[in-house]
Amino acid sequence: MKRALVVIDVQNEYVTGGLPIAYPAPAISLANIAAAVDTATQESVPVVVVQHVAPAGAPLFARGTHGSALHDVVASRRHDHLVEKSFPSAFIGTDLDEWLRRAGVDTLTIAGYMTQTCDESTARHASQLGYRVELLSDATGALALSNRAGSLSAAEIHHAVLVVVQAFFAYTATTAEWVDAIRGKSPLGTPDFAAAMDPGQA
Repeated sequence: MKRALVVIDVQNEYVTGGLPIAYPAPAISLANIAAAVDTATQESVPVVVVQHVAPAGAPLFARGTHGSALHDVVASRRHDHLVEKSFPSAFIGTDLDEWLRRAGVDTLTIAGYMTQTCDESTARHASQLGYRVELLSDATGALALSNRAGSLSAAEIHHAVLVVVQAFFAYTATTAEWVDAIRGKSPLGTPDFAAAMDPGQA
């Protein structure tokens, strides 16, 4: 097993910009992202930083703006590869899959923002490309949503995504659990749809 830590869209837009993360609080997720990157570096786990970039003049993530820039928690730390993306999945239109395979990576650990968009999209995509996937539950974050389909709080969205991802696409774990696994050079687990299903709810 060879892991890579994929840190998605830890950018100012999600902290001080137009899309402030609501749950878990950014102070919590940023501290855990920092701990994950530091542990990966100490244990020689490759770190891939993903940055979402929109065209100049876009209302969010416009290239060259403060909102689009990497947050200092990531910008101040080393990484092995930088990926620029413009779609939710970090694999679409990028060299991520090629870089990971060239590095011999078979297990992706995902951290960053947002739980319900780029984290989930990348986890699903990675799973379908044949990677083993881990998602750090407290090193991610969500926003509340309200539209014609209904309304959900950030906490409800965050937990719902984790439950769905755990059932099908990725093993969810806290950063502390992941750090222990990294230091012990051991796997965390795998999603298990059969075990997750409640026959009484079918």
